[in-house]
Amino acid sequence: MSSFLELLKTWGPLGAFLIAFVDGIGLPNPGGPDYLVLFLAWTHPQSAWLSAGLAAAGALAGSLGLFWIARKGGEKYLDKHASGPRAMKFRGWFQRYGLVTVFIPALVPVIPLPMKVFVISAGALGVQPLTFLAVMAAGKIPRFLFFAWLGKELGENSAQWLKDHRWHFLFGALLLAAALFLLVKLSDRRRREGAESPTSAC
Repeated sequence: MSSFLELLKTWGPLGAFLIAFVDGIGLPNPGGPDYLVLFLAWTHPQSAWLSAGLAAAGALAGSLGLFWIARKGGEKYLDKHASGPRAMKFRGWFQRYGLVTVFIPALVPVIPLPMKVFVISAGALGVQPLTFLAVMAAGKIPRFLFFAWLGKELGENSAQWLKDHRWHFLFGALLLAAALFLLVKLSDRRRREGAESPTSAC
């Protein structure tokens, strides 16, 4: 597997696309696309933004593929592929918090959440494809652009910088998740109030 990752490094931006696609569709991969984009950015800074763009495209394509597989399989597919105790807990989170559970791990690299379970839940439980894709893009595109920028700026010191600031990322992710959850609840409340209010006579 490590030799495969070394091969992908020699492919440059196309390697970033492939590993991000593999990661997005939920298959085991030898190294995360974050690391590969970071590596390519400091070794080939002239193509850093292309690597980030293709990694984002690969992640979106892979995630959308997994989404459609789950959508076609419905809840039976969800029960088959996400039925363990830990997966059931994350399914409960999705049912409670919705696409917030997709956006946060898509955006923040330090959150140890299984994106695969949330993507399968979104597909199997009937989320609109364009809505799902928009949420994924809102998380993945800034994420890979950040890694490309970091690799260009800090070079081989990038990995240590991420390690030193992992708690800042975690704290920021928790604040963002809380804010998004409150916005979702506020939107739901307004929608219910609008549905319950009597319509004015024309």
